[in-house]
Amino acid sequence: MLVVDDEESIRHALRAYFTSRGYEVDCAQEFAEAQVLMEGVDYEVAIVDLRLTGIGRSEGLDVVSCLRERNANARIVLLTAHGSPALEAEAKRRGADAFLHKPQRLQAVAQVVYCLTHRELEKA
Repeated sequence: MLVVDDEESIRHALRAYFTSRGYEVDCAQEFAEAQVLMEGVDYEVAIVDLRLTGIGRSEGLDVVSCLRERNANARIVLLTAHGSPALEAEAKRRGADAFLHKPQRLQAVAQVVYCLTHRELEKA
């Protein structure tokens, strides 16, 4: 799993939560760092914050596009405290599978991840 968020506390919480549930979790705080991680791993799941570098920036969409280009089968969850219908539509267009508004309980994020990954298993 790849977690991309500029807030250390969120990265830490997601890593601890998903690691305790058996996932191997890599974390990045910005797009460039996520790109480096994606070069060596085909992530099954990514949880990505929309705004990575401050107010008005939406590099999370770039992470979604980059990950989707590298791995068509990855499941991508976009998190944001600044969502809108237009941003959600753009995220889906770029390949996000789910769009969640912050704050979210870790259990709710995990449920979305579980549904996305197991839906693919059921189709196989």
